[in-house]
Amino acid sequence: MGTCLAWDYVLEWLLTQSSVSWKIAVKAFDQWDGPSDVDLGGYGSEWLDDETQGLLEQKFARAALASAYLIPEASVDALTGINSIITKIVSLLDLDHCPTLQVASSLLSPFTQPEEQSLISAKSASLMRNGLLEESNYLTAPNQTSTQLLHVLTLSAFILTKAGAPCNVRRAGELAFLQDEREQKAEALRLIHSLSVNGPKNDDKYWIRARNELLWLRDWGTEEAYGSTDIQIHGIFARLKKDFLETECLKAFLANTRYSLARSIYEDSPEKPLSTDVLQDTVVASAMEAYDNASNPHRGRGGLLKCYDIIHTFPETLAESHPASKRIEALLRATHGLSEYRLVLKKGEPFTPVVLRVHADPVSIIEKVLEQNPKSYTNIQDLLDIGSNMVDAGLLTSDKSGDSKTSTNQTSDHHAVICRRITAMCVDAALTEDDFETAYSYVVNRVASDPDPQVADEYSWKAALQAGKYRRTTRTVKPTHIGTASGNLDIRHLEQRIECLSAAVRIAPPATLQEILNVFRKCEEELNAAIKAEEVQESEWDDRGDQQAMPGAFSSTVPAGVGRSTPRSSRHVEAAPMSLFDLSRASMARTQYNLSALSSLQRSGQSRAEVTKGGSDDASGQPRVRKRDQLREAAVGTLASGVGWLIGAQPVDRGQERE
Repeated sequence: MGTCLAWDYVLEWLLTQSSVSWKIAVKAFDQWDGPSDVDLGGYGSEWLDDETQGLLEQKFARAALASAYLIPEASVDALTGINSIITKIVSLLDLDHCPTLQVASSLLSPFTQPEEQSLISAKSASLMRNGLLEESNYLTAPNQTSTQLLHVLTLSAFILTKAGAPCNVRRAGELAFLQDEREQKAEALRLIHSLSVNGPKNDDKYWIRARNELLWLRDWGTEEAYGSTDIQIHGIFARLKKDFLETECLKAFLANTRYSLARSIYEDSPEKPLSTDVLQDTVVASAMEAYDNASNPHRGRGGLLKCYDIIHTFPETLAESHPASKRIEALLRATHGLSEYRLVLKKGEPFTPVVLRVHADPVSIIEKVLEQNPKSYTNIQDLLDIGSNMVDAGLLTSDKSGDSKTSTNQTSDHHAVICRRITAMCVDAALTEDDFETAYSYVVNRVASDPDPQVADEYSWKAALQAGKYRRTTRTVKPTHIGTASGNLDIRHLEQRIECLSAAVRIAPPATLQEILNVFRKCEEELNAAIKAEEVQESEWDDRGDQQAMPGAFSSTVPAGVGRSTPRSSRHVEAAPMSLFDLSRASMARTQYNLSALSSLQRSGQSRAEVTKGGSDDASGQPRVRKRDQLREAAVGTLASGVGWLIGAQPVDRGQERE
């Protein structure tokens, strides 16, 4: 008994060294054969009977197995040392051979616990910490089952550790024995993350082996060994579903650009590890993760290029006609369109793609583009395309729920509203940069000619109103082409403003008409005043041409009682303001204002001819009626009973007035 007690002290000391200095314990068990390997030197020798010898050898083997559970270090060297202890004990007990960890990780042999004994239980987790040398502790019992269990736990920890997720034997035992799904999931994700970070990017063999090891850790190879998924499995990831591990493995493949490998396993393989729906969702999630991690908005570089490659990796599962593919393609186009401009949303932070996807109002980013890039409003079609792609990508607030079943009518309405909003932004930007001509062009050609007036918005009429309020300054960009419009830039500008205001009247809600009409009336008064001033100037010019400039002209003295016949100006100003009929046909009226100095001599001759014909005209009672007068009379007559009274149109008989 004294000998056994002394041996107990030795074994307890070795256990203490296992938790303090594992290398000493590993060397002791690896290089010492136990009680049969004792050399007392010159102090004599001790002979043990067979029973005592066998008992001590059993205690030695139990202590060796116990030390493996106590080694705290999670390193490849420590785990290799533990496996050498197992190999030594297997050899002493004459059990089945135990392979090295490197060989075992390539073989991935299955492990199944005996039916008569339940090793995988919460009780085993307690036995790893307490009573390791007790004979009742089946984890340290010197037999084939306990050594195999310790070996498979050591191999599990080795697979995790060499992949960059350090794990010791006790931690592997807790994962297997306690079967905590949350802990297992966290450890599995840590392993996959380590594989992605530390693994090579262009070695398919590495990723195939990593996937096999990941799946083996779930069931320790039992499903493959039995060829069935209905059996009870044991492993450090046994609580996790196989689909979850396959999904995470696929994400790792795609994140590391192993596209061909991913397609061969998950789409081309006859086994089909994942269902079509799960595969589609995983591919879309991986593509969006690549998009969110991108730092460059150019679709031909970095994360956006990876996003594009991912959605085209599985042509049978996620075709180009699939709604998710269309949305991602539209998102890539919108982001790439913004890459053409300088864009900073926050000071010191350049624009990144993820900002567009999570922005509460992504269309407002275009307003930032217009503010930070001079003359960018001239690229209105490019900006409209960006807005259209935002709609198709589902970035509007109403689409961010992820519902891909948005009706065609709703999508069309979204497109119309966004188009008008961006057009209004471009109008405002042009006015801010004093480019009234461009703003006027957008109002007339885009705002006023909108093909779908049934879709209401609050942007178009405001843009038209702002253009109508604009006043020329010395900074205003001069027009490059006048055409048939008035050569007087002030009159031409006022006419254009009236056109913008007339467009605002047509599309504005009723509650805002009074504000627009007030601006309209002031603008019309300015136009009438400008026309009168030009008529006075023209009359003075004609007089100088008739009386002074022309050779052989008669005296300017006019006999008493004889009145000079004043030529009728082409811009006769009515007492009543212009009607909406005139406004919508401003292009017809403009041709009446183009009186140039080159035709002044001809007009003066015509004036004299009118003087001679004046008597006959007055006698017949049928004076010449100008086109402008006809349009005005028709407009007033048509609108006086409707909305004409809003702008001051008088319901009078213009024929009687002329009489």
